[in-house]
Amino acid sequence: MAEFAGQRGHLDVAVKNYVELASSLRDVGLAERATRIAVFARDDESALSAARTWVELDPKDMDARQILAAMYIRHGNADAALEHLEYVVSHDAGQPGNRLRMVANLLGHEDDRQTALAVMEKLVAKHGDDSDALLAYALLAIRAEQLDKARDAMNRIVKRTELSSNVAMAYLAILQKQGKLPQAIEWLDSVLAANPKQFGLRLIYARLLADANRYEEARLQFGMLSTEAPDNSDIVFALGLLNLQANRVDEAAKNFTRLLKLDARTDEAHFYLGQIAEARKEPELALAQYKQVQGGSNYFNAQMRTAMVKAVKGQTDEAIAFLDKLTVEDDEQRFTVARAKGEILTDKNRLEEAMKVYDAVLANGEFHSDLLYTRAMLAERMGKIDVLEKDLRAILAKEPDNSQALNALGYTLADSTKRYDEALALITRALELSPKDFYILDSMGWVLYRLGRLDEAIQYLEKARELRNDPEVAAHLGEVLWVKGDRAAATKTWETALRDTPNDKKLLEVIKRLKP
Repeated sequence: MAEFAGQRGHLDVAVKNYVELASSLRDVGLAERATRIAVFARDDESALSAARTWVELDPKDMDARQILAAMYIRHGNADAALEHLEYVVSHDAGQPGNRLRMVANLLGHEDDRQTALAVMEKLVAKHGDDSDALLAYALLAIRAEQLDKARDAMNRIVKRTELSSNVAMAYLAILQKQGKLPQAIEWLDSVLAANPKQFGLRLIYARLLADANRYEEARLQFGMLSTEAPDNSDIVFALGLLNLQANRVDEAAKNFTRLLKLDARTDEAHFYLGQIAEARKEPELALAQYKQVQGGSNYFNAQMRTAMVKAVKGQTDEAIAFLDKLTVEDDEQRFTVARAKGEILTDKNRLEEAMKVYDAVLANGEFHSDLLYTRAMLAERMGKIDVLEKDLRAILAKEPDNSQALNALGYTLADSTKRYDEALALITRALELSPKDFYILDSMGWVLYRLGRLDEAIQYLEKARELRNDPEVAAHLGEVLWVKGDRAAATKTWETALRDTPNDKKLLEVIKRLKP
């Protein structure tokens, strides 16, 4: 009856009959069967009863002991669980540390993590000299959110023996998985203070610092590693990226040149040397470096940069032809090529041609937020406000919280139409999403000016100017001050901006219009 019930999905009937049979017949096979079915049915009460019978009938069975311990933990009985796990650790074959890791893994699957940790804590107290036992305890403590206990256990390992990279990685992997990157870095910092010559741990430490965006500290650590292992290409590459990020261009160039000598990561080295050449205003060298990128993750980017460098050299048609010949692998690359072509043409004031490029790639109603936004900005420059509004509203239909699109539409409506209330609503929403965005603060000041709320407008424009000394903000702020009647303050605002940007068109235009 029990077996048929189990096969037909009536687990409660199967469990009840098997537990009764195991108890009455005192048969080991039936006791094991009853226990496993009860565990499968998640009937912890019946599983506890059956497991007790199983252990009574076969006290040397390790599976029986472990399952019974797990059931005791589920019932919150740490002492009873400890008795059986102690037996497993003491009698099972193999090293004590391995057995303890196995026990920790068993305990780690229990929902009652605090009871499981209490059991493991007592086991470790009896096997405290075993580093594997401490590691098992530390991992279980992390799962139970007891990070202080985990750290104490790991520190005991560090004091007793040199910590291997594998052990450290086991500990750090769980910390990272739980979003505890700062704690991981802090712990490694203390370990290295005690054991400064552990190369593997310092490499992990450097990578964690980079993951945490602590680039300067990471750069210093990779520099120390590079001194010890000057031919380690991974370290040289990481150091090159960090030097580039810190704008230490000359040092980065040495790192990437070193990679070429090591014949390692050559495609990446040529790509970044191309970027460095661009930064140094050496277009021919940049083109030569990009040409040597033959594959890898930067191949497509190298082709894009090649086109851009050609355009900078004045070879606009050649750059467009180069992009036309590129083979793209997916839609994202297709959109990227179109955007690059459009930007090259726009920079050369070939606006109609740029618009045709955007129109062609978006002709089938395909949605691409960045490209729609780029076309909208071109449309604004060409005075095609209807196109701008259509594209920005298409973005907002898909991404209602896109603060950039909200702001661009709101500003344009305030600047080029009389739909001021609608503009104010859009910019207000954008500011709620990005309250410290310089561009949005400027837009809010401008729409308030259009609505005649001059004092409020000045407040927002001054906030924007505090964030960035931008000539357009100075133009707006000066105009509001001028209209308000404070012409001395307006003139001072404009003159201050002109010292930094004497040829800014918008600034010069507003000064000419209001102060001819």
